[in-house]
Formats: sequence, C-alpha cells, structure tokens
Amino acid sequence: MPLPVDESPAAGSALRAGLHHLAVETADLDNCVAWYTDFFGGTATWSLDSFSDLTRDRLPGITRLTEVVAAGTRFHVFTRSVAYARAHPDTFQFQHVCMTAATAEELRAWRDRWQRLFASGRYVFARPEPPTEIVVDSDGVSSFYAYDVNGLEYEFTHIPAEAEGR
Repeated sequence: MPLPVDESPAAGSALRAGLHHLAVETADLDNCVAWYTDFFGGTATWSLDSFSDLTRDRLPGITRLTEVVAAGTRFHVFTRSVAYARAHPDTFQFQHVCMTAATAEELRAWRDRWQRLFASGRYVFARPEPPTEIVVDSDGVSSFYAYDVNGLEYEFTHIPAEAEGR
C-alpha cells in the first residue's frame, strides 16, 4: 500500500537506519558473555529470563539474554533450551560482521587481544583457530578475520580514507 502523499520521503532523500544491536546465539551464555566482555572491553548491562510472545515466537526456546555493551556496539547474547540449542535448517547465520579500527595500530591491538584471550585458556571456542594475519590491499585497507567463542566470524578492518574523513 503506498504511503499517503504527505508521508512520502522527499525526492532524492534516502532512509537511514542505525545499528542497534547484534544478536548472538550461544550454547554457553556465561562463557560467551565473559569472552565478549573481555575481548571487546565491554560491560554486561542487563539480563532477561522472561520474554514477550513476539520474542518467544521469533526465538523458540529462548531461556536467557544478556546485553553486552562494548566498542560502541550492543551485543544481545542469548541461549535457548536444549531442544532448540542447535542450528535449524531454516535459520541462516551471518557470514561475518565487520568492525572498524580507527588506526592500523588499533587493528593490531584487536588481533593481539584475541590471541591473549585465546592463550589464557579461560574460554571454550567452537572453532579454536587463530585469527588470520593482517593483510593490506592495494588501497591500503588492512584487515584480519577471527572467530568468537561460538564460531561466528568477525572481520576487523582499518580503512585509511575513512579514518582521514575522505
């Protein structure tokens, strides 16, 4: 159904949407929250164990959810009951999420932090693989990839042209 004339976006204007949070399903909430808190330098701000009908319909079997605020991002880390704790064939995971670093030094610091936390032995990783090396493309963009404790892939990148405000 078309919007009434007075509610149409102005010609040439684009709608904007900001990222509110990333939802991360995990089989081990405590392990995952601890890792996100340590790796991203964040804080667990609130937790829930009671959910709306809409949430229960969208995430069957959800049992607990904790918000971790870190690196300018909210992560909603949640777990489901055993009956729903594995991937469903009709559910797709993101391929990766890309986080930006303001400088090349900050990018190296993210990679170093991942390696320190992995070496600490405090966390159980679904994919205990090291982060990739930092690569630099022909435009000077540098990046590496690493997995969280659940096996979800993150890219960390530094884009000099964006950092310089171009």
